[in-house]
Amino acid sequence: MSEVRFMEAANTAVPPSIVGTAPQMLEIYETVRRVAPTRSTVLIQGETGTGKELIARALHAASPRASRPFVTVDCSALAESLLESELFGHVRGAFTGAVTDKRGLFEAAHGGTCFLDEVGEFSPCMQAKLLRVLQEHEVKRVGGTESFKMDVRVIAATNRDLGALVADGKFREDLFYRLSVVTIVLPPLRERREDIPLLATHFLKTYVAANDKPVAAISPEAMAWLVGYGWPGNVRELEHAIERAVALTTNSVLRPDDLPPKLGSAAGREGAVAGPPLSLREVVTRHVRRVLKDARWNKKLAAQLLGIHRRTLYRLTKRYGIPLGEGERE
Repeated sequence: MSEVRFMEAANTAVPPSIVGTAPQMLEIYETVRRVAPTRSTVLIQGETGTGKELIARALHAASPRASRPFVTVDCSALAESLLESELFGHVRGAFTGAVTDKRGLFEAAHGGTCFLDEVGEFSPCMQAKLLRVLQEHEVKRVGGTESFKMDVRVIAATNRDLGALVADGKFREDLFYRLSVVTIVLPPLRERREDIPLLATHFLKTYVAANDKPVAAISPEAMAWLVGYGWPGNVRELEHAIERAVALTTNSVLRPDDLPPKLGSAAGREGAVAGPPLSLREVVTRHVRRVLKDARWNKKLAAQLLGIHRRTLYRLTKRYGIPLGEGERE
């Protein structure tokens, strides 16, 4: 199994870019499979770039609402006055420039799903209005007197710790509990490094096809750099790194010098408290040894985690003098 498109076993249509076999991700896929058919609100928490919107779209795609609208709202990108009008709509004359009635995004999502991205940025006033929507299942347009009943599933996401915001009095506790009926926490990429080869290979195929470039694979040395980097921008940063490499390379296989230089610096610091950067040989050796240990010295599994063929693993271990068995460790 080189890539997991979650819920394939359930024959559910999901976005094709969700990739990963790490235990944390498998648990998330199972949670999505269970909660998708329900009406429950879901709170998705995770650092920037971990794929919160992909999980939200997967919840929608696997639900009975799949054929209805999926409406995304970036709560951090709009001023409060504009956000209120966008979410709830407005009536003619509600404010300067409101020349006609306009329905809001909640109304546009009727029968479907409304994804509130970065809900932790809501002001106290907007929090109160969102709470009413969740409690009463109705909206009132800005400047209007009539309320509109609606059938919308709300999925919220944030890169902030809402529990801490509640404790600090910056986020309503009652709204927090309304939003977090089910909570999904996405791990940062550095906590599921075994997925990096799968993700990198997936993005390579995507951008090779999009740019019609003759790039066949990622070299083991380049893969060692990818796995050794901390990825503060998570999956999104990894995707951009592969896109950049494919665009700039003149090689048929991506090599370390095709990758952003900061990856090499990070790889050199891997496992070192102090001292000069590690050589490429040392980086590859440490990484392959670590993967072999994580795979319990199963060569087939180690090769899969590295994103290479087993015969390539044997060539690497021979070239760098890396022991293949637990009893052979130095």
